[in-house]
Amino acid sequence: MSRLLKAVADPTRLQLISLIKAAPGGEACVCDLTEPLGLRQPTVSHHLKVLVEAGLVSRERRATWMWYALIPGALDSLSRFLR
Repeated sequence: MSRLLKAVADPTRLQLISLIKAAPGGEACVCDLTEPLGLRQPTVSHHLKVLVEAGLVSRERRATWMWYALIPGALDSLSRFLR
């Protein structure tokens, strides 16, 4: 649980979760996430890696880009913990 809490404690990561959730089809390319955050690709990729390692987001390589999607139900355990 501490890894999950640490992952969502960062405002940038919360924004990433929101952007991915709102993206068409519920998935987003890292190339689509840099501009809304005003951050460079390596920084965004680092934050996404933390979310992947926390079990909140999945990733899939397509050509040269990584695509990210929320793992269904991944936020449920956080929600139950906070009740």
